[in-house]
Amino acid sequence: MRALTISAHGGLDRLEYREDLPEPTLSGPTDVRIRVTAGALNHLDIFLIGGLPGVNITPPWILGADATGVVESVGEDVTTVAVGDTVIVNPGTSCGHCEYCLSDDQPLCLRYRILGEHIPGTFAELLVVPARSVYRVPSTVPTAQRAAFGLATLTAWRMVVTRARVQAGDDVLIWGIGGGVALQAMQLCIQLGARVWVTSGSDAKLDRARQMGAHETLNHHSQDVVREIRARTGKRGMDVVLDNVGEATWKRSLGSLGRRGRLVTCGGTSGAIVETDVRRMFWNQWTLMGSTMGSETEFAAIVTELAAGRLLPIVDSVFPLSDGRAAFERLQSGEQFGKVVLQISEG
Repeated sequence: MRALTISAHGGLDRLEYREDLPEPTLSGPTDVRIRVTAGALNHLDIFLIGGLPGVNITPPWILGADATGVVESVGEDVTTVAVGDTVIVNPGTSCGHCEYCLSDDQPLCLRYRILGEHIPGTFAELLVVPARSVYRVPSTVPTAQRAAFGLATLTAWRMVVTRARVQAGDDVLIWGIGGGVALQAMQLCIQLGARVWVTSGSDAKLDRARQMGAHETLNHHSQDVVREIRARTGKRGMDVVLDNVGEATWKRSLGSLGRRGRLVTCGGTSGAIVETDVRRMFWNQWTLMGSTMGSETEFAAIVTELAAGRLLPIVDSVFPLSDGRAAFERLQSGEQFGKVVLQISEG
Protein backbone atom coordinates (compact mmCIF):
# COMPACT_ATOMS: atom_id res chain seq x y z
CA MET A 1 0.00 0.00 0.00
CA ARG A 2 1.20 3.51 -0.83
CA ALA A 3 1.34 6.10 1.98
CA LEU A 4 3.08 9.26 3.19
CA THR A 5 4.88 8.63 6.46
CA ILE A 6 7.58 9.63 8.90
CA SER A 7 9.82 7.39 11.00
CA ALA A 8 11.30 10.13 13.18
CA HIS A 9 10.58 13.72 14.11
CA GLY A 10 12.36 16.66 12.51
CA GLY A 11 11.93 18.77 9.40
CA LEU A 12 10.23 18.04 6.09
CA ASP A 13 13.25 15.96 5.12
CA ARG A 14 11.75 13.30 7.39
CA LEU A 15 8.85 12.72 5.00
CA GLU A 16 8.89 9.28 3.38
CA TYR A 17 6.74 8.19 0.43
CA ARG A 18 6.26 4.44 0.83
CA GLU A 19 4.80 1.81 -1.50
CA ASP A 20 5.32 -1.25 0.69
CA LEU A 21 3.04 -0.83 3.70
CA PRO A 22 0.62 -3.62 4.65
CA GLU A 23 -3.04 -3.03 3.88
CA PRO A 24 -5.25 -2.45 6.94
CA THR A 25 -8.11 -4.92 7.50
CA LEU A 26 -11.41 -4.79 9.35
CA SER A 27 -10.79 -5.68 12.99
CA GLY A 28 -14.35 -5.48 14.33
CA PRO A 29 -18.03 -5.58 13.35
CA THR A 30 -18.36 -1.79 13.35
CA ASP A 31 -15.30 -1.02 11.23
CA VAL A 32 -15.34 0.52 7.76
CA ARG A 33 -12.56 0.24 5.18
CA ILE A 34 -12.25 3.16 2.78
CA ARG A 35 -10.27 3.42 -0.43
CA VAL A 36 -8.97 6.96 0.03
CA THR A 37 -9.08 9.24 -3.01
CA ALA A 38 -7.67 12.40 -1.42
CA GLY A 39 -6.60 13.96 1.86
CA ALA A 40 -5.91 17.54 2.91
CA LEU A 41 -2.96 18.93 4.84
CA ASN A 42 -3.38 20.80 8.11
CA HIS A 43 -0.83 22.70 10.17
CA LEU A 44 -1.29 19.93 12.71
CA ASP A 45 0.60 17.67 10.30
CA ILE A 46 3.58 20.02 10.27
CA PHE A 47 3.56 20.20 14.08
CA LEU A 48 3.42 16.39 14.24
CA ILE A 49 6.44 16.08 11.96
CA GLY A 50 8.36 18.41 14.26
CA GLY A 51 7.18 16.56 17.36
CA LEU A 52 4.43 17.34 19.86
CA PRO A 53 4.71 17.06 23.66
CA GLY A 54 3.29 13.76 24.90
CA VAL A 55 2.65 12.41 21.39
CA ASN A 56 4.60 9.30 20.38
CA ILE A 57 4.74 7.68 16.96
CA THR A 58 5.42 4.12 15.83
CA PRO A 59 7.41 4.04 12.56
CA PRO A 60 6.42 4.10 9.81
CA TRP A 61 3.79 6.62 10.97
CA ILE A 62 1.09 7.56 8.45
CA LEU A 63 0.33 11.29 8.45
CA GLY A 64 -2.96 13.06 7.77
CA ALA A 65 -6.24 13.90 9.51
CA ASP A 66 -8.58 14.62 6.57
CA ALA A 67 -9.77 12.15 3.96
CA THR A 68 -12.45 11.40 1.40
CA GLY A 69 -12.94 8.19 -0.47
CA VAL A 70 -15.24 5.29 -1.31
CA VAL A 71 -16.35 2.57 1.11
CA GLU A 72 -14.70 -0.71 0.10
CA SER A 73 -15.94 -3.02 2.87
CA VAL A 74 -17.88 -2.85 6.15
CA GLY A 75 -18.22 -4.88 9.33
CA GLU A 76 -21.30 -6.98 9.88
CA ASP A 77 -22.92 -4.49 12.27
CA VAL A 78 -22.48 -1.39 10.08
CA THR A 79 -25.76 0.12 8.84
CA THR A 80 -24.94 3.81 8.34
CA VAL A 81 -22.86 3.42 5.18
CA ALA A 82 -22.57 0.77 2.48
CA VAL A 83 -20.01 -0.44 -0.01
CA GLY A 84 -19.69 2.08 -2.84
CA ASP A 85 -20.72 5.12 -0.80
CA THR A 86 -18.71 8.32 -1.20
CA VAL A 87 -17.69 9.45 2.29
CA ILE A 88 -15.62 11.80 4.39
CA VAL A 89 -14.08 11.04 7.77
CA ASN A 90 -14.41 12.79 11.11
CA PRO A 91 -10.76 13.15 12.21
CA GLY A 92 -11.62 12.85 15.92
CA THR A 93 -12.44 9.67 17.84
CA SER A 94 -13.43 9.16 21.48
CA CYS A 95 -14.39 6.43 23.95
CA GLY A 96 -18.15 6.92 23.46
CA HIS A 97 -19.21 6.26 27.05
CA CYS A 98 -17.63 8.80 29.42
CA GLU A 99 -19.54 11.81 30.79
CA TYR A 100 -18.22 14.06 28.02
CA CYS A 101 -19.11 11.65 25.22
CA LEU A 102 -22.56 11.04 26.67
CA SER A 103 -23.16 14.81 26.76
CA ASP A 104 -22.03 15.08 23.11
CA ASP A 105 -18.81 16.91 23.93
CA GLN A 106 -16.40 14.32 22.55
CA PRO A 107 -13.35 16.65 22.23
CA LEU A 108 -13.20 16.76 26.05
CA CYS A 109 -13.04 12.96 26.33
CA LEU A 110 -9.87 11.86 28.11
CA ARG A 111 -9.38 9.31 25.32
CA TYR A 112 -10.04 11.73 22.47
CA ARG A 113 -7.65 11.10 19.60
CA ILE A 114 -7.07 12.69 16.21
CA LEU A 115 -6.11 10.80 13.08
CA GLY A 116 -2.51 11.37 12.13
CA GLU A 117 -1.64 12.70 15.59
CA HIS A 118 -2.55 10.00 18.10
CA ILE A 119 -3.41 7.16 15.69
CA PRO A 120 -2.13 6.47 12.16
CA GLY A 121 -3.58 8.88 9.66
CA THR A 122 -5.27 9.26 6.31
CA PHE A 123 -2.50 9.77 3.73
CA ALA A 124 -2.68 6.20 2.50
CA GLU A 125 -4.56 4.26 -0.15
CA LEU A 126 -6.64 2.40 2.45
CA LEU A 127 -8.03 3.51 5.80
CA VAL A 128 -9.95 1.56 8.46
CA VAL A 129 -11.98 3.58 10.99
CA PRO A 130 -15.10 3.06 13.14
CA ALA A 131 -18.40 3.53 11.32
CA ARG A 132 -19.33 6.39 13.68
CA SER A 133 -16.47 8.39 12.10
CA VAL A 134 -17.69 7.90 8.51
CA TYR A 135 -20.27 10.16 6.83
CA ARG A 136 -21.89 9.75 3.44
CA VAL A 137 -21.55 12.85 1.20
CA PRO A 138 -22.62 13.67 -2.37
CA SER A 139 -20.20 12.35 -4.97
CA THR A 140 -21.02 15.47 -7.00
CA VAL A 141 -18.88 17.61 -4.68
CA PRO A 142 -15.39 17.82 -6.24
CA THR A 143 -12.93 15.41 -4.66
CA ALA A 144 -10.46 18.07 -3.50
CA GLN A 145 -13.20 20.05 -1.73
CA ARG A 146 -14.47 16.92 0.01
CA ALA A 147 -10.94 16.17 1.17
CA ALA A 148 -10.43 19.71 2.44
CA PHE A 149 -13.71 19.98 4.31
CA GLY A 150 -13.55 18.06 7.58
CA LEU A 151 -11.09 19.37 10.15
CA ALA A 152 -11.07 23.03 9.10
CA THR A 153 -14.85 23.32 8.86
CA LEU A 154 -15.46 21.43 12.10
CA THR A 155 -12.98 23.67 13.95
CA ALA A 156 -14.53 26.83 12.49
CA TRP A 157 -18.08 25.68 13.26
CA ARG A 158 -17.32 25.03 16.93
CA MET A 159 -15.55 28.39 17.27
CA VAL A 160 -18.19 30.44 15.48
CA VAL A 161 -21.48 28.70 16.22
CA THR A 162 -21.02 26.76 19.47
CA ARG A 163 -18.52 28.86 21.40
CA ALA A 164 -18.79 32.48 20.20
CA ARG A 165 -22.45 32.17 19.13
CA VAL A 166 -21.96 34.63 16.31
CA GLN A 167 -25.21 36.18 15.13
CA ALA A 168 -26.42 38.65 12.55
CA GLY A 169 -25.02 42.13 13.11
CA ASP A 170 -21.95 41.05 15.07
CA ASP A 171 -18.58 42.53 14.13
CA VAL A 172 -16.11 39.64 13.90
CA LEU A 173 -12.33 39.87 13.48
CA ILE A 174 -10.54 36.88 11.93
CA TRP A 175 -6.73 36.78 11.94
CA GLY A 176 -4.68 35.38 9.06
CA ILE A 177 -7.13 34.98 6.21
CA GLY A 178 -5.90 32.41 3.73
CA GLY A 179 -5.64 29.52 6.17
CA GLY A 180 -8.25 26.77 6.04
CA VAL A 181 -9.93 27.46 9.39
CA ALA A 182 -9.92 31.23 8.86
CA LEU A 183 -11.53 30.92 5.43
CA GLN A 184 -14.22 28.54 6.66
CA ALA A 185 -14.89 30.80 9.65
CA MET A 186 -15.22 33.79 7.31
CA GLN A 187 -17.69 31.99 5.06
CA LEU A 188 -19.70 30.84 8.07
CA CYS A 189 -19.81 34.30 9.68
CA ILE A 190 -20.95 35.88 6.40
CA GLN A 191 -23.62 33.18 6.09
CA LEU A 192 -24.84 34.04 9.62
CA GLY A 193 -25.14 37.74 8.73
CA ALA A 194 -22.15 39.04 10.69
CA ARG A 195 -19.91 41.91 9.57
CA VAL A 196 -16.56 40.24 8.93
CA TRP A 197 -13.14 41.85 9.37
CA VAL A 198 -10.07 39.90 8.23
CA THR A 199 -6.33 40.42 8.46
CA SER A 200 -3.37 39.23 6.42
CA GLY A 201 0.16 40.33 5.68
CA SER A 202 -0.64 39.93 1.98
CA ASP A 203 -2.66 42.52 0.07
CA ALA A 204 -3.38 39.88 -2.58
CA LYS A 205 -5.02 37.64 0.03
CA LEU A 206 -7.01 40.59 1.35
CA ASP A 207 -8.24 41.32 -2.19
CA ARG A 208 -9.42 37.73 -2.55
CA ALA A 209 -11.15 37.88 0.83
CA ARG A 210 -13.04 41.01 -0.26
CA GLN A 211 -14.12 39.19 -3.43
CA MET A 212 -15.50 36.43 -1.21
CA GLY A 213 -17.52 38.90 0.86
CA ALA A 214 -15.27 40.18 3.66
CA HIS A 215 -16.55 43.59 4.74
CA GLU A 216 -13.32 45.08 6.14
CA THR A 217 -9.69 44.12 5.51
CA LEU A 218 -6.54 44.98 7.44
CA ASN A 219 -2.90 44.37 6.54
CA HIS A 220 -1.41 43.44 9.91
CA HIS A 221 2.12 44.17 8.65
CA SER A 222 1.52 47.69 7.37
CA GLN A 223 -1.43 48.84 9.49
CA ASP A 224 -2.06 49.23 13.20
CA VAL A 225 -4.93 46.76 13.52
CA VAL A 226 -6.23 48.01 16.87
CA ARG A 227 -6.06 51.69 15.90
CA GLU A 228 -7.82 51.00 12.59
CA ILE A 229 -10.59 49.00 14.25
CA ARG A 230 -11.18 51.65 16.91
CA ALA A 231 -11.28 54.38 14.25
CA ARG A 232 -13.61 52.50 11.90
CA THR A 233 -16.02 51.46 14.67
CA GLY A 234 -16.13 54.78 16.54
CA LYS A 235 -14.11 53.18 19.39
CA ARG A 236 -16.72 50.46 19.87
CA GLY A 237 -14.47 47.51 18.91
CA MET A 238 -15.29 43.94 17.94
CA ASP A 239 -18.05 41.72 19.27
CA VAL A 240 -15.99 38.61 18.47
CA VAL A 241 -12.32 37.92 17.73
CA LEU A 242 -11.19 34.56 16.32
CA ASP A 243 -7.49 34.01 17.06
CA ASN A 244 -5.44 30.91 16.25
CA VAL A 245 -2.06 32.66 16.33
CA GLY A 246 -1.48 33.13 20.06
CA GLU A 247 1.46 35.13 21.39
CA ALA A 248 2.03 37.34 18.34
CA THR A 249 -1.58 38.55 18.12
CA TRP A 250 -3.03 38.15 21.61
CA LYS A 251 -2.46 41.70 22.80
CA ARG A 252 -3.95 43.11 19.60
CA SER A 253 -6.87 40.70 19.80
CA LEU A 254 -7.72 41.97 23.27
CA GLY A 255 -7.17 45.56 22.17
CA SER A 256 -9.69 45.01 19.38
CA LEU A 257 -12.43 43.64 21.65
CA GLY A 258 -15.34 45.81 22.58
CA ARG A 259 -17.33 45.64 25.79
CA ARG A 260 -18.91 42.21 26.35
CA GLY A 261 -16.57 40.97 23.60
CA ARG A 262 -15.94 37.27 23.05
CA LEU A 263 -12.49 36.00 22.09
CA VAL A 264 -12.18 32.41 20.86
CA THR A 265 -8.84 30.73 20.29
CA CYS A 266 -8.10 27.34 18.73
CA GLY A 267 -4.32 27.49 18.52
CA GLY A 268 -1.04 29.16 19.34
CA THR A 269 1.10 28.86 16.23
CA SER A 270 3.33 31.78 17.22
CA GLY A 271 3.72 30.81 20.87
CA ALA A 272 1.67 29.37 23.71
CA ILE A 273 2.22 31.85 26.56
CA VAL A 274 0.16 35.05 26.50
CA GLU A 275 -0.53 37.91 28.92
CA THR A 276 -3.94 39.32 29.81
CA ASP A 277 -4.62 42.44 31.86
CA VAL A 278 -7.30 41.03 34.14
CA ARG A 279 -8.48 44.54 35.02
CA ARG A 280 -9.48 45.20 31.40
CA MET A 281 -11.01 41.76 31.24
CA PHE A 282 -13.38 42.25 34.16
CA TRP A 283 -14.08 45.93 33.49
CA ASN A 284 -15.11 45.24 29.89
CA GLN A 285 -16.77 41.92 30.86
CA TRP A 286 -14.98 39.95 28.19
CA THR A 287 -15.42 36.23 27.64
CA LEU A 288 -12.20 34.41 26.67
CA MET A 289 -12.75 30.90 25.31
CA GLY A 290 -10.79 27.95 24.04
CA SER A 291 -12.08 25.70 21.27
CA THR A 292 -10.84 22.40 19.86
CA MET A 293 -12.27 20.30 17.02
CA GLY A 294 -16.00 19.50 17.46
CA SER A 295 -18.61 16.97 18.54
CA GLU A 296 -20.27 14.26 16.49
CA THR A 297 -23.42 16.39 16.34
CA GLU A 298 -21.39 19.32 15.04
CA PHE A 299 -19.75 17.12 12.41
CA ALA A 300 -23.18 15.95 11.28
CA ALA A 301 -24.23 19.61 11.04
CA ILE A 302 -21.33 20.55 8.77
CA VAL A 303 -21.98 17.50 6.58
CA THR A 304 -25.52 18.84 6.11
CA GLU A 305 -23.99 22.13 4.95
CA LEU A 306 -21.73 20.32 2.51
CA ALA A 307 -24.62 18.32 1.09
CA ALA A 308 -26.52 21.57 0.56
CA GLY A 309 -23.58 23.08 -1.34
CA ARG A 310 -22.68 25.53 1.40
CA LEU A 311 -19.32 26.23 3.09
CA LEU A 312 -17.40 24.61 0.22
CA PRO A 313 -13.73 25.04 1.10
CA ILE A 314 -11.26 26.96 -1.04
CA VAL A 315 -8.59 24.67 -2.50
CA ASP A 316 -5.20 26.26 -3.08
CA SER A 317 -3.46 23.40 -4.85
CA VAL A 318 -3.48 19.63 -5.41
CA PHE A 319 -0.37 17.42 -5.38
CA PRO A 320 0.03 13.68 -6.04
CA LEU A 321 0.78 11.59 -2.97
CA SER A 322 4.25 10.84 -4.34
CA ASP A 323 5.01 14.58 -4.29
CA GLY A 324 3.98 14.99 -0.67
CA ARG A 325 7.04 16.99 0.31
CA ALA A 326 6.21 19.70 -2.24
CA ALA A 327 2.69 19.88 -0.78
CA PHE A 328 4.08 20.36 2.72
CA GLU A 329 6.52 22.98 1.48
CA ARG A 330 3.60 24.88 -0.02
CA LEU A 331 1.74 24.84 3.30
CA GLN A 332 4.83 25.71 5.31
CA SER A 333 5.57 28.70 3.07
CA GLY A 334 2.40 30.48 4.21
CA GLU A 335 1.75 31.60 0.65
CA GLN A 336 -1.31 29.39 0.14
CA PHE A 337 -4.87 30.71 -0.01
CA GLY A 338 -7.02 27.77 1.01
CA LYS A 339 -6.30 24.12 1.53
CA VAL A 340 -3.42 22.07 0.12
CA VAL A 341 -4.65 18.64 -0.99
CA LEU A 342 -2.99 15.31 -1.77
CA GLN A 343 -4.49 13.19 -4.55
CA ILE A 344 -4.06 9.63 -3.35
CA SER A 345 -5.99 7.52 -5.86
CA GLU A 346 -8.47 7.95 -8.71
CA GLY A 347 -11.99 9.06 -7.91
